[in-house]
Amino acid sequence: MKKIKYLIEFFFIIILFLVFKLLGYRIASNFSSFIVSIVGPIFRSKKMIRNNIQKSLTLIDDNETSKIINNMWSNYGRILSDYIFIKNFRLGKLDQYIQIEGHEILDKIKIEKKPVIFISGHFNNFELMAMQIEKYGINTAAIYRPLNNIFLNKIMESIRIKYICKKQIKKGMTGIRQMIQFFKKNYSIAIMIDQRVSEGINSNLCGRPALTTTIPAQMVRKFGCDVVPVYIKRTNKLNYKMKVFKPITFKKEDSLLNITDHLNGWLEKMIKNDPNQWIWTHNRWK
Repeated sequence: MKKIKYLIEFFFIIILFLVFKLLGYRIASNFSSFIVSIVGPIFRSKKMIRNNIQKSLTLIDDNETSKIINNMWSNYGRILSDYIFIKNFRLGKLDQYIQIEGHEILDKIKIEKKPVIFISGHFNNFELMAMQIEKYGINTAAIYRPLNNIFLNKIMESIRIKYICKKQIKKGMTGIRQMIQFFKKNYSIAIMIDQRVSEGINSNLCGRPALTTTIPAQMVRKFGCDVVPVYIKRTNKLNYKMKVFKPITFKKEDSLLNITDHLNGWLEKMIKNDPNQWIWTHNRWK
């Protein structure tokens, strides 16, 4: 039954991609925003999303919650349409839509050739972050979680390798070994720290314990590397602003929990600064 559902989703997305290509970047973004705002809530639990928001953001009413949800689905749609134009983003044909803050930090990492751990969360079009870092000339390998939809996943893996970040590391034990090998070859690692993981540790996020990956903390303790947070937001319907934060330096003797709590603290701050940018559909606090 799941395969049938995934196949239907696959054909639906492929048709949309063909339509997007005909429409062009600007119109496709608006059209996809409209479509996903209608279709998205059918496939995701409205109750879970609303609970995630209201338990994480205190003192907001139902109207404000609904606005955040509507903006999230709109962003989801725009992210979806971006994939068909990802090649143009890679080739610089859509550079006018991306502003980067923190060039001096990227310059230093590039010149020193000392690998770091880039961390972020699923803020707006998170795919563009690893792409921009690699385009900057920094050897980068990105950790990813395969899509549940096996048909769509093949397409996404191909897009990621061709245009987003050439070195892709599949989440899991084999991936951890690959990550260490890449790191030893002076490849920086890009990882999203806001996905629920069964092998993580409970760390505070928005006032509640959330199973969180310890990969950045483990790398700090093993290699003494810096952690560099990266954030991306949609500044209007079509433009993005990506900010590279100053590197965070920990001590190798710092505990996994202390490091992870610190990074989750940064993540929480970004979420609360603009909750419209984060993808609330993950069952983060299960």
